[in-house]
Amino acid sequence: MDNDNELLFVYGTLMNPAERLRRLGRPIDASPARLPGYTRGRKRYYFVAKEADAVTDGAILEGLSVRDFEILDGYEEVPTLYTRERIEVFGADARKIECWIYLPTEWAKD
Repeated sequence: MDNDNELLFVYGTLMNPAERLRRLGRPIDASPARLPGYTRGRKRYYFVAKEADAVTDGAILEGLSVRDFEILDGYEEVPTLYTRERIEVFGADARKIECWIYLPTEWAKD
């Protein structure tokens, strides 16, 4: 299993390369990935919630710096709207990859 602090699994707006460029000021590489045991939903913002047989398709952003995470934490309004936590996803080659994810706070549970 890869364990890399520079990786982030995204499943919403940050899947869009133009949005990443706008937020971070440079292109960020992404590769397809899947998050088992979670379903994706949307209220005002995208979120994932635990659901036993669900799978959420998303992407892994690579090569993120500490500064990138500071910018993205602000964009995701950590800790008000989301928390940033470690999670295990599967890459396109079915390899397990540990990376960061933004998980919703209580607002998504209503």
